[in-house]
Amino acid sequence: MAGLPTPHPLIDQLPAVYLEQDFLQRFLAALDDVLAPVLLTIDNLPAHLDPRSAPDDFLDWLARWVAVEPHEDSPTEVRRAAVRGAVTRHARRGTVGGLAEALRLETGTEPEIVESGGTAWSTGPGTPLPGGGRPWVTVRVRVGGANGSGRVVDRVRLEELIGAEVPAHVGFTLELLPPDVLPPDGEGGGER
Repeated sequence: MAGLPTPHPLIDQLPAVYLEQDFLQRFLAALDDVLAPVLLTIDNLPAHLDPRSAPDDFLDWLARWVAVEPHEDSPTEVRRAAVRGAVTRHARRGTVGGLAEALRLETGTEPEIVESGGTAWSTGPGTPLPGGGRPWVTVRVRVGGANGSGRVVDRVRLEELIGAEVPAHVGFTLELLPPDVLPPDGEGGGER
């Protein structure tokens, strides 16, 4: 890049006895022109590795680096948030909280999640197991203009996301609800 200033001029690294040599000044100035983009990139490496300030093309590389695949149609702010919180979300993957966080990030709304599982603690033997016999998750997401997110919700994308977030042996139901309707008690949505 012509005219890009170098952060570390090579002439400043030489002893004073060489500073008066015209050929050496011109030669080192040419090297400075070649090295300036490299040195400036290296100096800005922390900014490139931070998802809040990384260039868009580098952000895609960072997403692959932390095993996150935000939808390519997602706004840049959503992709940055997905990369920034990836490690925390990976630690919660397979839990109701992790699923809710992934859905919030994708849709911009608070999902309602009902699961068939549970935990219990007992001091004696023979205590009945908590939860249902068949592991299942029902996810309800409100869609439409009144949900406040302004995002278009894609059913297929949500089903892919839920399938990736719940454990492999757990089935799911996805229900897309209008913003002003109470959730139904029955089945609905796509099954796994």
